[in-house]
Amino acid sequence: MPQRHSKNNNDLAFFTYDEKRKLGYGTQKERLGKDSIKPFDACSLCLKTLIEPMSCLKGHVYCKECIFECLLAQKKDVQRKQLAHATQLKQEKEEEEERLSLQKARELDAFDQQNHGAVPQYNDKNYNRDKNGFHGANSVKATSYEEEALRTMKAFWLPSATPEAPKKVEAPSTDTVCPEGNEKLRLKTLFAIKFTEDTSEQKRSCSLDKSFICPSCKVTLTNTLSLVALSSCGHVFCKKCADKFMAVDKVCLVCDKPCKERNLVNLAKGGTGFAGHGDHLEATDFKHLGSGSGLGLVRPAMKT
Repeated sequence: MPQRHSKNNNDLAFFTYDEKRKLGYGTQKERLGKDSIKPFDACSLCLKTLIEPMSCLKGHVYCKECIFECLLAQKKDVQRKQLAHATQLKQEKEEEEERLSLQKARELDAFDQQNHGAVPQYNDKNYNRDKNGFHGANSVKATSYEEEALRTMKAFWLPSATPEAPKKVEAPSTDTVCPEGNEKLRLKTLFAIKFTEDTSEQKRSCSLDKSFICPSCKVTLTNTLSLVALSSCGHVFCKKCADKFMAVDKVCLVCDKPCKERNLVNLAKGGTGFAGHGDHLEATDFKHLGSGSGLGLVRPAMKT
């Protein structure tokens, strides 16, 4: 007899909608929370709180040690690829010189045999000279049947018969790239940024963690705010203050250093769990039932 409640297990021969949901069948969607989003004061490489922060002109923020190690590793990789490419060019040049020398030697040998040899030579493309240098009726079979069979058989599992494909090494790019934005990045384009720490007595008494504020409006900086850094001096402001004061006065509000509009760099951040900020923050995970097992086979989660 079926159960009274429709969501309980019953004697149907198929899964109900609620049973499929409990097994994880179908597409599961979940809003990413705060723990899944990179804070604005976290390094894009080590994902820890910034130490001696530096930014590129696209607004990606890194620790000084992290970005220096990354650029150094890229430089070493470029040098390794350049060395491999130079070695390949040298090998190709040697092979071409050897081929030309062999071709020239064959032409000289054919010319000498044609003019001074007792056996006439013929310009036949399919002509193959044996090991003893004879041809035609005087040729002697130099290889046995087994050797000829091993040489011509198509047995890819034998090391001697395995085909070899030449490995082509392309000319590498000598530019280092930003690990976050994949654009060209040079060491001299990086600039140090300076956050203004909140040193008020109320903040010091309620929390041990550092918090940063905008030096103009004194608002606490979070992921909900759009931040702007000055590449001329490195001070960080909220976007409202940067557009209202520095874009008009052309001077930093902290150090009075002149700045131009091109010095305003929008800092990139991960967003929040409640507002997208141009990013889709919904994780999608697709699951389907295993055949006969009653368990869900999971495909890796992806961001859409």
